[in-house]
Amino acid sequence: MSTIFVNLQAVNQRIAAAAQAAARPVSAVTLIAVSKTFPAAAVLEAVAAGQQVFGENYLQEALDKQLAVNARLGSAGAAALSWHFIGPIQSNKTRAIAEHFDWVHSVDRLKIAERLAQQRPAARGPLNVLIQVNISGEASKSGVAPGETLALALAISALPGLRLRGLMAVPEPSDDPAGQARPLAALRQLAESLRAKGLPCEHLSMGMSADLEVAVAEGATMVRIGSAIFGARHDAMAP
Repeated sequence: MSTIFVNLQAVNQRIAAAAQAAARPVSAVTLIAVSKTFPAAAVLEAVAAGQQVFGENYLQEALDKQLAVNARLGSAGAAALSWHFIGPIQSNKTRAIAEHFDWVHSVDRLKIAERLAQQRPAARGPLNVLIQVNISGEASKSGVAPGETLALALAISALPGLRLRGLMAVPEPSDDPAGQARPLAALRQLAESLRAKGLPCEHLSMGMSADLEVAVAEGATMVRIGSAIFGARHDAMAP
């Protein structure tokens, strides 16, 4: 068994245990294997181990990787995979993102949402989008301010070609479980307030290798796990 196979088993066991502890069905939590900076071969190892959902941050790297993976898997195997773009979005990258991804987690301004909507191929159906919220208020982080999320959600929900699905956040790191939980709980409460206003906001993309369990306890429906599956990143592109 490969290291990636063993690591995936361990991560899935962590998710299952966290879901059980939170009295949630394990099926309510989707594991996104964050394959940024790792080659197509690593993705193919994960696919062989049963993983079908992958997250990428860097567009050109992702496009090259998708091409290589799809060539190996063939059309049927490629169709079974789901690709999530989770990195910052520049205006000149929206067309390729709209054409090649199933989900986008990092929409934080209307201009980007409008471009994605206009450039989404009709044959692919609506693009699933999450609004990235700067839940910790860090100057270095992307994301809309919590107080501005409602206005952006209302605007996005009216755009053809997009399907608003929920919220995403990259909270400020903390070694303290209580410190980890606070921003995650705030994101959950924000999503609940949007749902109360009739907005589709059923998904919460939050939780990474270090805070997976806390995120599941706070209601994460998607956890973005990279290093716990693929190992430590040493590429110059890695943050």
